[in-house]
Amino acid sequence: MPGLEKPVEILRDRWGVPHIYAQSAGDLFFAQGWITARDRLFQIDLWRRTGTGKLAEVLGPQALGRDRIARLVRFRGDWQAEWSSYSPDAQAIATASTSGINAYIRAYIQAPGGKRPLEFRIAGYDPGLWQPEDVASRIAGLLMTRNITREVARAADIESFGLEKVQTYLPPDPLIKIEIPHGLDLAGITASILGDYNQAIGSVRFPDQGSNNWVVSGARSLTGKPLLASDPHRPVLIPSLRKTVHLVAPGWNVIGAGEPALPGIALGHNEEAAFGFTIVGIDQADLFVEKLNPANPNQYEYQGGWRNMAVASEEIAVRGEPRPRKVALRYTNHGPVIAEDPGRHRAYALHWVGSQPGSAGYLAALSLSRARNWEEFQAGAARYKIPSENLLYADRAGNIGWIAAGLAPIRKKGSGLLPVPGHTSEYEWTGFLPASRMPRLFNPPSATIATANHNILPPGYPHPLGYEWALRFRKDRIDEMLKEKTKFSIQDFQRMQQDVVSHPARIFQAILRRWQVRRQDLQPKEWDILQRLRQWDARIEAQSSEAMVFEFWLSRLPALVFGQALGARTDVRVLLSSLERTPNPHALLVSLRSTIQDLERLMGASPAEWKWGNLHTIHFRHPLGVASMHRGPIARPGDSNTVNATSSTNFKQTSGASYRQILDLSDWDKSVMTNAPGESGDPNSPHYSDLLEDWASGNYHPMPYSRKAVEAATVERIHLTPGGPARR
Repeated sequence: MPGLEKPVEILRDRWGVPHIYAQSAGDLFFAQGWITARDRLFQIDLWRRTGTGKLAEVLGPQALGRDRIARLVRFRGDWQAEWSSYSPDAQAIATASTSGINAYIRAYIQAPGGKRPLEFRIAGYDPGLWQPEDVASRIAGLLMTRNITREVARAADIESFGLEKVQTYLPPDPLIKIEIPHGLDLAGITASILGDYNQAIGSVRFPDQGSNNWVVSGARSLTGKPLLASDPHRPVLIPSLRKTVHLVAPGWNVIGAGEPALPGIALGHNEEAAFGFTIVGIDQADLFVEKLNPANPNQYEYQGGWRNMAVASEEIAVRGEPRPRKVALRYTNHGPVIAEDPGRHRAYALHWVGSQPGSAGYLAALSLSRARNWEEFQAGAARYKIPSENLLYADRAGNIGWIAAGLAPIRKKGSGLLPVPGHTSEYEWTGFLPASRMPRLFNPPSATIATANHNILPPGYPHPLGYEWALRFRKDRIDEMLKEKTKFSIQDFQRMQQDVVSHPARIFQAILRRWQVRRQDLQPKEWDILQRLRQWDARIEAQSSEAMVFEFWLSRLPALVFGQALGARTDVRVLLSSLERTPNPHALLVSLRSTIQDLERLMGASPAEWKWGNLHTIHFRHPLGVASMHRGPIARPGDSNTVNATSSTNFKQTSGASYRQILDLSDWDKSVMTNAPGESGDPNSPHYSDLLEDWASGNYHPMPYSRKAVEAATVERIHLTPGGPARR
């Protein structure tokens, strides 16, 4: 391969994971880019186009809006500061990685006799070449800082229901008083202003996305060394959102998974330390409502005067159109203008941490993954800006730790719960919280640490990181399981990651047991179902009819308790708390009867046939929409509030843990993992969906690390040797 300095060896194991052995870091990351292109070229080309605003070139006019947003949020600052923020060698690594991708494209597609891979033949275009800066796209980070969608939703809720009801039924966490920013008219702040923005952070589809982690020290493991489990939750896709790789070269010996288009890994382990993550959810964005000059829409008001917007003109190539379309990218002092309302003379500007150097998602892991002790891990965590992460740590010396990492804005005024007026300076950011002040733990007395996207603010913590967290149900269940034994094994952690006990179901059972309904007031089937739910083990199993009744019943209660509109916005915590405080026999009876009627209509008269997995399924759909590339549907257990989280839309799973790892610090070769549906994105590869059955069944495969273990698992050897002129 042109571009290599010395030979590189890639050993692929039987589960499709490449183990790369190189003699320099440059060759290592060149080879990572090359093998990623071989395995996932269509996927990473879409990622590049999504991040750089070049989707309309292959999708047509429908992608113009998301291309505009991608270009709006592109980093436009000091690139030296950008690269050095991730690691001292980040630019060199990105250059090597993208050179490897380009080398594959040139050798197998652009060279004489080359041909398009299957997906490109179907889609009708060729993959493009990469620039190192492409890996620093901001779109992936924008997906994980969705605060402005909640700001807009809250503004609309206040307009619809009133401030008092929003405060009561849609409360912030921790609880504070919601205040409408001074000088802000909420009228017109609706989801319609986020049309292009929501497209930009959504999945790419051609015509026709919570997490858990926990760690125990050697005092709580059977091996006497720490065990660390991590299963980040994102959209469950085909190809898989994450790609596993083992990288070995001077200064590198890491194995784990990361976003396929990025160099390095985001979670896994090196020779001395292991790490995993879940999203913290720091509020890292605000929507500023700018007043436009009625006489000149290119001007906005700030501190009593008119300012000119900064305007960048760009051209976007559009499939099927002979000439590129010209777009004007507009910026206020607060950030890119994502939407405008000419009728109200308004512009909406995104003020977010992604404009700061070093805020591309996950690239800071280039430093973190080489940390060999707690001090180095803290230094690596200080580089993390986006997304904000609960970074979990363990090392072979026996230490465990946790850091809430990410760039946390300091607001001059306001909570970040609502959009803010841009014409004054009242709501500006005054800086960012120093990394040293972020919450953390090191070797706690409990010898355990766990996070599940819940409110992680320690008692008395003085800095408001945010007010929107995942419900505590998964965290509470993990804590409960960690108290069930004194010593844990890998098998125990596997069972925990697959756990489907529902804390909301237990709370609902207690409500049903207190419901003083008489047998004679119910039909025999209604009474029988009620009794079965009262005695049920609260496990959301795929084969459980009680789980099916529970899920349907719970989904029908909010409208009866709060009204149709407000009920559609409340969460299960608020619903159950309301029923605990104020029993509602009428709502329980009406919803029980409607549940039975609906299930009889959908699945027949016999409750024995009402299996949760008959309705709650996952279907892996390739973005090209080609049926032969799809996999599934597969019956799924769990729901959004179980540790085995299977969040769904209309009962169809859309997100969850496609990648899981359990790391054994007593012997790295005993670590296990899974990655669904497979390690390859090539539909013709044996590794396209070979891990799907095991993933669906809750099974894991080894994670070989030592050369001996890798050799024993090897099924394919690839040798890359230098040759021809280097083409970076």
